[in-house]
Amino acid sequence: MTDLVYEQPLNEKIRSYLRLEYLDKQLRDNLNHDHQHRCFYPLFSLCELSERCDYRNEVLKDIERHLLQLSKWQELEQADHQQINFYIDALTQARELLQKPERFGSQLKQDRFLSALRQRFGMPGACCSFDLPQLHFWLAKPWEERQQDYLAWIAHFDPLLTPITLLLQLTRSTALFDDAIAHAGFFQGDSNQALSLVRVKLDASQGCYPTISGHKNRYAIHFVQFDQQRHSDKPIEFLLATCV
Repeated sequence: MTDLVYEQPLNEKIRSYLRLEYLDKQLRDNLNHDHQHRCFYPLFSLCELSERCDYRNEVLKDIERHLLQLSKWQELEQADHQQINFYIDALTQARELLQKPERFGSQLKQDRFLSALRQRFGMPGACCSFDLPQLHFWLAKPWEERQQDYLAWIAHFDPLLTPITLLLQLTRSTALFDDAIAHAGFFQGDSNQALSLVRVKLDASQGCYPTISGHKNRYAIHFVQFDQQRHSDKPIEFLLATCV
């Protein structure tokens, strides 16, 4: 089997970032493969999240904080200056795009085709041709043409999703995976630094998965046997990274 990575956010900001990253990955997957009407689910989820929450100010603050830290790292002789310059340039460019006042995805609300679909997609089985004949018509178009439509729709969210990807990459880079063992299926840790993300890498052949809880200075990991759906009483070897 293969190693699986489980991530647990320890604050609301990282929780939001991970949800947005998850939707971004689904968008890209639907852009590269013809999943028919399923491509609209991550798109409409992203529309709803961006309408409910204004992420712009939080992301801009995070960009400024990381740019300041990267500038400090630039002064270190042993630092990877090429990598640092890459992130400085990418975050600076992302900041410029993010400062535009238009709300993410607001133009999609004016699209009659998308608006009609969005009203129906929350209903079970509501994608039948008699419910949404316009969807039936769109799905009959060549994949290349639909791909271009989808690319234009998701491009409205690029100014938000691009910096989210960069910020999460930087967050994950703050800690490497180290060997750890959960005696009787339980592991507990703490940190003097405020943590933002706990990452667990586990070989799926062990037949269990972690449930992680905690806050910025303390966390706990319980391993659950999948087949029995109960807490494991065995020692579990895994890899752990705690990101600040």
